Amino acid sequence: MAPSAATPTSLTGIGVSPGLVAGPVARMAPGIAEPEIATLEPSRDIDKECDRIAAAAQTVKKGLELSAAEAKGDGRTLLETTAQMAADPTLTSSAQAMVRERRLVPERAVWEAAGTLASMLESLGGYMAERTRDVQDVRDRIVAVLTDSPMPGIPRLPEPFVLVAEDLAPADTALLDPEKVVAFVTSEGGPTSHTAILARALGMPAIVGTGSAVTDQLNDGDIVLVDGTKGTIVVDPSEDQLRRARELASRVRVFNGDGATKDGHEVQLLANVGDGAAARSAAEANAMGVGLFRTEFCFLDQPEEPSVDDQVEAYKAVLEAFPGKKVVVRTLDAGADKPLPFLTDATEANPALGVRAYRTTRRDPEVLDHQLEALAKAEAETEAKVWVMAPMISTVEEAKAFTEKARSYGLKTAGMMIEVPSAAIMADKMFEYADFASIGTNDLTQYVMAADRLLSSLADLSTAWQPAVLRLIKQACDGAAPHGRPVGVCGEAAADPALATVLVGLGVASLSMTARALPDVDAVLKTVDLAECQRLAGIATASATADEARQAVRAELPILEEFGL
Repeated sequence: MAPSAATPTSLTGIGVSPGLVAGPVARMAPGIAEPEIATLEPSRDIDKECDRIAAAAQTVKKGLELSAAEAKGDGRTLLETTAQMAADPTLTSSAQAMVRERRLVPERAVWEAAGTLASMLESLGGYMAERTRDVQDVRDRIVAVLTDSPMPGIPRLPEPFVLVAEDLAPADTALLDPEKVVAFVTSEGGPTSHTAILARALGMPAIVGTGSAVTDQLNDGDIVLVDGTKGTIVVDPSEDQLRRARELASRVRVFNGDGATKDGHEVQLLANVGDGAAARSAAEANAMGVGLFRTEFCFLDQPEEPSVDDQVEAYKAVLEAFPGKKVVVRTLDAGADKPLPFLTDATEANPALGVRAYRTTRRDPEVLDHQLEALAKAEAETEAKVWVMAPMISTVEEAKAFTEKARSYGLKTAGMMIEVPSAAIMADKMFEYADFASIGTNDLTQYVMAADRLLSSLADLSTAWQPAVLRLIKQACDGAAPHGRPVGVCGEAAADPALATVLVGLGVASLSMTARALPDVDAVLKTVDLAECQRLAGIATASATADEARQAVRAELPILEEFGL
């Protein structure tokens, strides 16, 4: 067939979830318009107007909770978190005070109160700054109820479409239906934002950080080809390009639970999970075990620390899905992007560098004691093999203290996360005590590059393809080798099939990822032998920039193009 007469327009952004799909554009409806500054008429009852604000907030909260009940995994957690924001008395009481003191109409009062709260959160930086998007989402929903306007959210169309938006609130992302939304493109966001992480969990091609100049060029009904691997959007693609996309979409890869390179070098392909439902899905996807059980998801919606018995039940739900297999459990990673009211201080000037994760034991050691007690009991009541590790280990003394404490509770295999550069640099000494380590590439990259991983304007720095990050991963693996200790990767980098070959070449023994990424990573690893992985690792670590490393490695792996990765 002859090529299209017109040359397709190609736009670019940051590819955060792989896949090649085509479809018509559907733009996200504009948010709720800012209400005018208006005051109540003298005849209006102030108390009733204040009650309307509280009732609207409760309506929004209940709606989000109902949606959360139907969602799964990370999506459910995000919706529950947004529902908590809707119920936050800080927002409603501030708005009610504006009604009482300034006689503002309720919708304007909510708008201004949300603006004040968002500004405060933004000034705190890190995770708290990202919560401003939740505040704006809740604000729009409450105002919609107060003004009897359509609730903001994802367009509802009869045919599948490519969603285009300025940004997506976590609650919107959690409600994406892969049967309807085949891909999404946003002008804001970065590779480690909640939106990007959930897109990968859904297996949905996604491109973020395109800038408004790009998304403004996309109109409702435009046919676009979205390449979530390369970060490109082709407008009005040719018939050949569309045929290629359909062909790739028709291929279904399956992981059989036998992760290895072409020459039989075993690479454990594991799953990241947060609860029992995610663990069961991972087991159905033939994951070889769990490489990251995020136990904080058992704590996030709790106003106070869960009891040991409650924790045992939550942990058993995950362990029971993997009898006889390894389940790597990360102890509570509270703080920074996961604040807990009973444990962390949200007013810290820089939460990412503050009292978070293992450091919370400095003032609340009993929380870790209770968690280790619960894990030991849960392991005794199941057939899984528990490997326990602490996040944010920074010194040899911390590695020693944690592993000794874990073993004192009868947990035989105790290790650490490598997220702080000092842990990678001192790995040879750390492994005198730690039985294993798992590298959290999201945080490691953040600390190596001194770039907030939640800040979209620094998204180009927030990639594990940075040679400096890869060199530290190699140093960690080299430090583990003399002790015979395994090193895994459980950050987002593990789900990148090209980067997976590099990580194996650096000495990584296991890769843990969203279950949907397992077949793609496995398929690519089975096309290369260990020596080839080591050669690719050498190319990446010798590169001067992240882009150079990525492009050089991909050029050596033509199979990626064949697989549509």
